[in-house]
Amino acid sequence: MPQPSRDDLRWHRTTLDGRAAFYGEAGDGPPVVFIHGWGLTSRAYARTLPLLARGARVIAPALPGFGRSDPLPGEYTWEKLARWVDLLLEHAGVDEPAFLVGHSFGGGVATATAAHVPERVRSLVLVNSIGGSVWKQGRRGERLLSDRPLWDWGLRLPTEFARRDYRRVLPVVARDFLTNAVANPRSLVRAARLARTADLRDELAALHERGLPVSILWGNQDRVVPEAAFVAMCDAAGAPGDVITEGGHSWLIADPVGFGEIVTNSLTIHALLERKAATARADQAGAVPGPAA
Repeated sequence: MPQPSRDDLRWHRTTLDGRAAFYGEAGDGPPVVFIHGWGLTSRAYARTLPLLARGARVIAPALPGFGRSDPLPGEYTWEKLARWVDLLLEHAGVDEPAFLVGHSFGGGVATATAAHVPERVRSLVLVNSIGGSVWKQGRRGERLLSDRPLWDWGLRLPTEFARRDYRRVLPVVARDFLTNAVANPRSLVRAARLARTADLRDELAALHERGLPVSILWGNQDRVVPEAAFVAMCDAAGAPGDVITEGGHSWLIADPVGFGEIVTNSLTIHALLERKAATARADQAGAVPGPAA
């Protein structure tokens, strides 16, 4: 499969509640919304996203306070971010439920959007996503990521990017992160606070009850989102989960072709499940009740 060029994404500016918002777009077809990770923008995935645009319309926003999108006022909450996504999709002319794909922090935003604006979301694909909350299991029960000391995060992050396959990724990630850190340091901190305490297990359980198709992907070399958090998310969502062997936290940037294939397969399965559920509902609605005993 050929590698796409960065020029395959078209970038747009819009205004949401008086604040600038930017998003990338590629392809035509059913809408697929990709939400980027913490400290990045959708530009970091510019070689990944066009692969999803084969037969779909991909919309990839720069979240508030990232890239050139203006920050939201006050502290960030999941509901605020979900409402922002809703408004952006309205301005982008998306008038049907979309497939949402979220990486890392973006997975939390995608989950929140499905929970707070259910009419917007057709299915979810969560990639090395936050929201599981669990840091690790111990003899006294689970320990939460909010208990994880900052020095532990700091020690593990360098090993994430020391991998050989990440050497070509690091310049892309560093460019986005440094740009955001200089332009909107407060937004980085606000989003980090929200991410560190993220527990979206109740929301995932509610989505499962609703019957929303959810796929959860995780790289087994992830040093940012631990396995215990991945397992907790899968349990809450009633999803088996898919483990990417030798994949780190940002494996989808390092392996855009593999990511494109996996997500395309997931979305195809979600569409089939959706049609099957619709047929079952139609059959049930059309069933003629038998005579009373």
